[in-house]
Amino acid sequence: MSIAFAPREIFTGHEIVTGKAVLVKDGVVAGIVEKDKIPAGYRIKDLDTYMLAPAFIDLQIYGGNGKLFSAELTTEALEATYEYCMQGGCTQFMVTMATNSIEKFLKGIEVVREYWATGGKGLLGLHLEGPYINPIKKGAHIEKFIKQPTIDEVNMLVQKGKGVIKMMTLAPEQCDPAIIELLIKHKIVVSAGHSNATYEEAINSFYAGIPAATHLFNAMSPLQGRQPGMVGAIYDHNEVASSVVCDGIHVDFASVRISKKILGERLFFITDAVTEVLHGEYVHVLKEDHYTLPNGTLSGSALTMLKCVVNAVEKAGIPLPEALRMASLYPAKLIGIEKKYGSIQTGSAADFVLLDDQLQLQQLVIEGE
Repeated sequence: MSIAFAPREIFTGHEIVTGKAVLVKDGVVAGIVEKDKIPAGYRIKDLDTYMLAPAFIDLQIYGGNGKLFSAELTTEALEATYEYCMQGGCTQFMVTMATNSIEKFLKGIEVVREYWATGGKGLLGLHLEGPYINPIKKGAHIEKFIKQPTIDEVNMLVQKGKGVIKMMTLAPEQCDPAIIELLIKHKIVVSAGHSNATYEEAINSFYAGIPAATHLFNAMSPLQGRQPGMVGAIYDHNEVASSVVCDGIHVDFASVRISKKILGERLFFITDAVTEVLHGEYVHVLKEDHYTLPNGTLSGSALTMLKCVVNAVEKAGIPLPEALRMASLYPAKLIGIEKKYGSIQTGSAADFVLLDDQLQLQQLVIEGE
């Protein structure tokens, strides 16, 4: 099917253009042309009151719509998470499992494969947040499952999770450099987090190849005058990217704005979203606009990716084009899928959000439909 999407304006991922249409054929972008030069054979979809932009990508979400993946470990939980993602303009997500038993991780790997095999959509892979973290910065993670890695165990996880485990959050000071090297060799995106690393430990791990950090400020050694910590190392490095939870609860909006000035294109959004669940290892209780453990410890957000964008624009003063990139292009670049997702260009997947003037989601287009 050939469709020409003709909105008021198009955000390509790089710039805003007007007077043009996005040509889509068989679910793929075939080009961007002037509206009066749409080729014959294309059905024109007039969207003159909306902005069309790349759909969003969430690299850290634990569940949605009442189903926490680690508690359920079912394809139904993945489907519920995908549906939650779509409500916020996100079509690609990395389901995340917090620190748990290795047996649970292995089961999670099997369920991801089953989801894909049965035609499940939107799932990029599995993000393991732990168990190789620092108990001093465990946050809401369960301490009894935290451990230091061995080469044999990590190698087993890598082999069992081949093609499924796409990302792993770990504390670099808890891991032998050979562990990190092994993960990078197998094309797993290593992200430093839940870490009490000194500035030197953190910066050295970034220079050794760790490309990212997990939820800036949360569960990491802070920036102080005499001890720059992991936050200081992230700021000081020229290439390392970092996710941030833009809800004003995990991180103050002023801190998001300051960090954006320092990090530029290296800062991107995750929702870090959980869902209310009263069984299993992780019990999450909804407290107005966020989640906590029963003891009150902050345990996750109630964000969508679109809410991250709106918060960034309205509360942190980040220009809309940049906020959109933080939810799409930048996470896509980190995991190496920017040719297919995160921008609108010839050959990319036709996954779009249609936003009105109030930045409300009016329509989500997936593979051109």
